[in-house]
Amino acid sequence: MRLPFLVLHVTCGVIGLLSGAVAMSFRKGSRGHVRAGQVFVVSMLIMGLCGSYLALLKHQTNNVFGGILAVYMIATAWLTARRRVGETSPLEWGGFLFALIIGALSVIHGYGKATGRVVAHDGVPFGMDLFMGCVMLLAAGGDLRMLVRGSISGTQRITRHLWRMCFGWFIATGSFFLGQQQVFPARLQGSIFLVFLAVLPLLLLIFWMIRVRFGSTSAPRTAPIAG
Repeated sequence: MRLPFLVLHVTCGVIGLLSGAVAMSFRKGSRGHVRAGQVFVVSMLIMGLCGSYLALLKHQTNNVFGGILAVYMIATAWLTARRRVGETSPLEWGGFLFALIIGALSVIHGYGKATGRVVAHDGVPFGMDLFMGCVMLLAAGGDLRMLVRGSISGTQRITRHLWRMCFGWFIATGSFFLGQQQVFPARLQGSIFLVFLAVLPLLLLIFWMIRVRFGSTSAPRTAPIAG
């Protein structure tokens, strides 16, 4: 039962990594960017769902939520590009509740590790729990603000789409280049090169956030796919 899902998870993960890089190389809003972004979205959603299912079979709670987190980021980024003014859906409210609950639990769990109140055996540093928890709470705050206001447009729409796509991509690159180093030659394992590839989506995110916020690039009618 696991093998087909494992093959699908790995295949879609590789496609997601490559299509994300291709999407970033095209001009934002161009046809090539949109097409590569569509491939990225589909592959990332399948990868995340399969990863969560496999982690559930192995009783790896952190990886279960990691896969769901990737799905949440990519799905809400995609919905942002398709959302009409004043339109909300149960999926968006569900995403808000998911981000709020998981974010709060991650921060509490990380704080418990840091203070010694929680003895964890998951191998995840408390700093990572705090970081991911804060990111989720930030995402939840953005969800709530959008749902309360009922609309999002212009630079805010692009920014929301951009950072969620890039962070979803970062989950994939971090999981592969840092979490699966055994598949690389021994001389590369633990190297700064793999660290660079893992955090590259975050570096590109910072670049494009500055470009969108302060650059002269005008907002396209359709929000860019994959950042």
